[in-house]
Amino acid sequence: DEFIDVLIRSTLAERRPIQRIDIIQSMLKNAGVIMTARAGGLLVGVSRAISDFSYCTYLSDLAVDVAYQRRGIGRELIRRTHEAVGLETTLILLAAPKARTYYEHIGMEPHDSCWLISGQPTHA
Repeated sequence: DEFIDVLIRSTLAERRPIQRIDIIQSMLKNAGVIMTARAGGLLVGVSRAISDFSYCTYLSDLAVDVAYQRRGIGRELIRRTHEAVGLETTLILLAAPKARTYYEHIGMEPHDSCWLISGQPTHA
């Protein structure tokens, strides 16, 4: 519930299957690393990554409550996630449309060759 709530408060819920609790539970259960940020007990930020812990890490979710953005929370979540999986890994993410300029601002390099096969919608 907290994860879904912060996804909503960050606007990332627009691109996540929050209505499918089974998928959300699987996303959390199968993540290699989850980092959180709290303010007074309230979950205000989360990063969720999948990694082989030696070569590459996919940072699949970076969500910070809009009321807490521009305070360094996202940058710190990324730093701690990368540190936890090993700084020798390449950290990869797909930027949400509203966040495209953020990642370059914090020193990440854009990559022009990303290819996708989108998942097919599943029904309960």
